[in-house]
Amino acid sequence: MNIKQFNDKALAHYSYAIVSEGKMAVVDPARNPMPYYQFAEENNAKIVAVFETHPHADFISSHYQIHKETGATIYVSKLLGADYPHQTFDDGDSFVMGEIKFSAINTPGHSPDSISILTELKEEKVLFTGDTVFIGNVGRPDLRETAGNMQAKREELAKQMYYTINNKFTHLPDNTVVYPAHGAGSLCGKNMSDASSSTLGNERMGNWAFKEQTEEEFVAEILKDQPMIPHYFGFDVDTNKKGPDNFLKSVGEVPVLLNVNEVEPGAVIVDIRAQEEFKANHLPGSINIQGLREPQKLETWLGAIVKPEEPFYLAIPSVDMLEIALSRMAKIGYEKQLKAVITLADNLNTSTEINLEEFKNNQEKYTIVDIRNVAEVEENKPFTNSINIPLHELRERANEVPTDKPVVVHCAAGYRSAAGSSILESNLDNATVLDLSDAIKYFM
Repeated sequence: MNIKQFNDKALAHYSYAIVSEGKMAVVDPARNPMPYYQFAEENNAKIVAVFETHPHADFISSHYQIHKETGATIYVSKLLGADYPHQTFDDGDSFVMGEIKFSAINTPGHSPDSISILTELKEEKVLFTGDTVFIGNVGRPDLRETAGNMQAKREELAKQMYYTINNKFTHLPDNTVVYPAHGAGSLCGKNMSDASSSTLGNERMGNWAFKEQTEEEFVAEILKDQPMIPHYFGFDVDTNKKGPDNFLKSVGEVPVLLNVNEVEPGAVIVDIRAQEEFKANHLPGSINIQGLREPQKLETWLGAIVKPEEPFYLAIPSVDMLEIALSRMAKIGYEKQLKAVITLADNLNTSTEINLEEFKNNQEKYTIVDIRNVAEVEENKPFTNSINIPLHELRERANEVPTDKPVVVHCAAGYRSAAGSSILESNLDNATVLDLSDAIKYFM
């Protein structure tokens, strides 16, 4: 089979194109459809099908745009209740494209409307599992309690996942190739492997979810220690269910302002520059969510700190970053919230640098704020008297931080503390806020 895997490293998102006899299908496409169009041209293929394994929570899909621009049919489960033109695709349904047969398998658990796509060419079988089966784990079942008006409780979905894993793939041989929608680093599951594919045989041997266990044991394990749920997840589910706007048109409507030295009081400003640049020169009230490199989790932390439909400015280092920055905003549907993308004038605010020796020798003279997740703190707490407020809760809980001493913010390696210290700097009046940054390595 001619299958191309696309990897969005920032969201640990895998999407796919499958080509046969001049026709092409796409599975779980990212917001920008251009890479799929380019692959179709390279293979002299016409895109005729788009498969959505479920309405994604962590990114905006281009399924509706691809349909409008190519005429491709969108295949989704009838349980999704999609608002865009589509063909329902559930147990017993199949579709033939060239030499390849696509079959639907309803695989609820991550969401009630999840499907896996079985692709067959003679004896070769490939299973696109969406967020149902990951390499080494399975999708989390706790994202639909309020998202998409589904009101599905996590325990019910966990039990559905148990049934799916034990009953839905038993007819498939061990050599069936498994292609998931996410890898390590995605918040759609936990403890995923770095591998981008596997086989059912390997998963049956090494994935805890396939091991013999009771439903009660399975539910307890899948619900344990799941990562945070960013603010934007429910918003993206709803957007994907309705049918997202055209990517280029949407980002093209965002204003651009150069050499800005002020914005209106109280405005939210997200500054994606490196922390060294930010600390040397930034607008007051800015939040430093670093996003110059693709692996940095800009989209995840933006959607965890800034709420859907909350207006904000985006500060970038130069106009050279404009296209990339807008693309990253659009991945999670936040481009419509942008008041403008801005570059900055000189001689703005600076941040106070920490005196590391002073801090090492006099920790009792500081209020230490640990912005890691609760599970991380329980595993290792480097400062006995630190206050734990996870980063995704910090804007709402900043008033819990005492200001009678200088405030030191730390995470696990320094990336999150840049955002955390900037949040407290803008929310704690007359307080000295210091970022421990990567110096945390001396204390862990």
